[in-house]
Amino acid sequence: MFPQFTEDQIAIRDAARAFAQAEIEPGAMARDASGEFPKAIIAQLGEMGFMGMNVPEQYGGAGVDYLSYILALEQIAYVDASVAVTMSVNNSVACAPILNFGSEVQKQAYLKPLASGEVLGGFMLTEPDAGSDAAALKTKAVKVDGGWKLSGSKAWITNGGVGKYFVCMAISHPEKGKKGISAFVLDADTPGVHMGRPEEKMGLRSSKTVMVSLEDAFVPDAAMLGKGCDGLKIAFHGLDGGRIGIAAQALGIAQRALDESVAYAKTRKTFGKILGEHQAIQTYLAEMTARVQAARLLVYKAASLKDAGQPCTLEAATAKLFTTENAMWVCDRAVQIHGGYGYSREYTVERLYRDVRVTTIYEGTSEIQRMVIARALMA
Repeated sequence: MFPQFTEDQIAIRDAARAFAQAEIEPGAMARDASGEFPKAIIAQLGEMGFMGMNVPEQYGGAGVDYLSYILALEQIAYVDASVAVTMSVNNSVACAPILNFGSEVQKQAYLKPLASGEVLGGFMLTEPDAGSDAAALKTKAVKVDGGWKLSGSKAWITNGGVGKYFVCMAISHPEKGKKGISAFVLDADTPGVHMGRPEEKMGLRSSKTVMVSLEDAFVPDAAMLGKGCDGLKIAFHGLDGGRIGIAAQALGIAQRALDESVAYAKTRKTFGKILGEHQAIQTYLAEMTARVQAARLLVYKAASLKDAGQPCTLEAATAKLFTTENAMWVCDRAVQIHGGYGYSREYTVERLYRDVRVTTIYEGTSEIQRMVIARALMA
């Protein structure tokens, strides 16, 4: 049977599940309605080691393997995808680039507060006119004495307004085209960094997402990641892990939708018998189960390959594509099974339906995943 979890992995999964059910679940519906950011919960996750799971202990992290992180993320997403995406962004696109490309000084300065949950991080790549086409960004980094001044606009920045350290991509050497992009660790408190108001999103409503305007925001030379002009390399390096992480979020949402549907089908009565005794509903539940189980194996396999240090671009893209597309279908069927109640905000499946929609878009759209898969096959 694949995979065989270690005792530590099981313990991490169970700890995440217990915390999610005891501390995150009770206020999930209220936070969705109000848009309130779960600051206290994020702090608790940091204390438990969930905000820097793959960061070595010497830098304040938990130092666990990637599959352990995926197992924990799935359990958090099962209860509240807004909390899961906050946790995911901090781990995968804030901590990971600094860990993989930062100097020893940078790791000591940034990773310890990020991994402990003392502060939050994020990733500034996407712009109003540069989404899937990351090389089309326009934000500029102009060299000045002692550092760089950043100017431009960033869009859909998760943890904006609540985070402190952001890995920001900007064009430092325009004569080199897409090879002239550099990455910087930008402190959100820097003069010239203007965080917009939180976006009014369909789902993930208690996760903060904003537009960011940069007006001559100064970053010191010591804040540049890599050797300079490593921006796209740094951005693309973490794509496999990020895709697996989004797949894990979608998997958690889909499993919750399935469980809610089974519970409802066991209690709701129509035409003189419980809903689950109707063949049409049984067919839905069987298909939902098959898709969730298949997705789980794809996600765990991709994570295991990453842990083993093996190439996993094909597997990560496949897991992301299959899991997110099927999670949308599962949530759609969950609403259908609930009938009119599924359209009501009093029922969890309505929130799941909204939360799952973005998983086929961020960290690479389904269209991009298909391109990645096809190119891997033709290589």
